[in-house]
Amino acid sequence: MSGLAPPREAPSRPALRFERGQHELFCGLTGIVWLHRKMPDAFFLVVGSRTCAHLLQSAAGVMIFAEPRFATAIIEERDLAGMSELESELDRVVNRLIERRPEIRTLFLVGSCPSEVIKLDLARAASRLDAARPGLRVLSYSGSGIETSFTQGEDACLAALVPECPVPAGPPLPALLIVGALPDIVEDQFARLFAALGIGEARFFPGRSARALPPVGPGTCFLLAQPFLGDTARALEARGATRIAAPFPFGADGTAAWVRAAAAAFGIDEVHVRQTIAPARERAKRALERHRERLAGKTIFFLPDSQLEVPLARFLASELGMRPVEVCTPYLHARHMAEELALLPAGLPVTEGSSVDEQLDRVRAARPDLTVCGLGLANPLEAEGLTTKWAIELVFTPIHGFEQAGDLAELFARPLRRRDVLRV
Repeated sequence: MSGLAPPREAPSRPALRFERGQHELFCGLTGIVWLHRKMPDAFFLVVGSRTCAHLLQSAAGVMIFAEPRFATAIIEERDLAGMSELESELDRVVNRLIERRPEIRTLFLVGSCPSEVIKLDLARAASRLDAARPGLRVLSYSGSGIETSFTQGEDACLAALVPECPVPAGPPLPALLIVGALPDIVEDQFARLFAALGIGEARFFPGRSARALPPVGPGTCFLLAQPFLGDTARALEARGATRIAAPFPFGADGTAAWVRAAAAAFGIDEVHVRQTIAPARERAKRALERHRERLAGKTIFFLPDSQLEVPLARFLASELGMRPVEVCTPYLHARHMAEELALLPAGLPVTEGSSVDEQLDRVRAARPDLTVCGLGLANPLEAEGLTTKWAIELVFTPIHGFEQAGDLAELFARPLRRRDVLRV
């Protein structure tokens, strides 16, 4: 059966290296933008500065028809100087919020750089507020840029939810849990696919309610849908759950390998798996073929941003024929990325960490056809004549699974098409 297979020169691996220095990333608070849409019964209260509030407002855009379910409890200069009683002020803000929004069932207190600097104990505050308000679950996690990068806010949030998951009743029974926030349409597609395979009801974490948490215990097998969930995976494993090792579901072959790994863990016959996924996989391959002519042979450089860099480089190299020059990622979880790293071209430089000046020097020297980077670097690189792709768009757009494979390829083809039009 055709599909993902390591390059013929395997077991040679990519050239792994580490850099520490200046970095240019959004902080973990940004994860609130997609988490508050995924869990409509939850509210996210950032304990931070006016800068934190402006960041969220800018990232989320202006919501005209609905009041957003996030806000910022502002830490003023006097608070940073230790002149205010922050706990009583936080209680006052939360009480006012609950009086105004009684429908809130889960409240997240989200730490920021200012709250981390002054050592505000949000975990203790959450425990106190949780005990004082029956019917309201209050949890805390850190989205501070000191501690988290762009997508790690989701990891911290889900890790905080794991202890709240119920323990399965009775003897452990095999159950599949898909871990990582997915758009509802993608979640529905995966649910139908796993049901057709005969695995049974696949549960999703997070689901569409912060209160309806899946049981987690020794019978739980979980499949990561996002590559940046290291803390969440550790928390699930501490509850006795078992991770299914697999590449991530990007592209036709990547999604097929991801689904096959789950099917194998549940003892599903390979012939049945092949027949079940064949129509969707064929549609995905046809959708990808439309973009191959523009992308094949083009060089691409990933600057560190979202931790999606390694699986996306694998997808572009193995399914569309692009040539990655270097893949930089904020953090490389070697165990979770083992299957992806084995599928990358041998000798490809894979860099963990950030050192902006040095990495930009390598971009300028390589002059790749496309550079994937954060918003803060895109305009300066464009001014130098380099074509860029905003990394943040890859997080906010549905890109997982068979049906989204063509859309994912389009995200990389579009800036090249724009470049060609402008040159004409």
